[in-house]
Amino acid sequence: MCVGFPLRIVAITPGDLPMATLDAAGRSASCCLAYVPDARVGDYVLVQGGFAAVLLDAEAAAESLAAFAELGALGLAAGRRDLGNIPPGV
Repeated sequence: MCVGFPLRIVAITPGDLPMATLDAAGRSASCCLAYVPDARVGDYVLVQGGFAAVLLDAEAAAESLAAFAELGALGLAAGRRDLGNIPPGV
């Protein structure tokens, strides 16, 4: 089972397969937006296998991030990769 957490879109490169640059707790990541064509800069997405699979509103993203923080599962702010679904080199 994979656990995904909300990532904020900071830039979009349009095209047949639009790509997003994401903010992952201060680190840069990228994903394809083909499955969420309504995504815009500032939106939050859940990413699976390099594709944004779910578009979240800011309230849902904030609730999820708060829950992860409460569980101590977001270790990304400390430079750790506890969740395992952000590949090395991102």
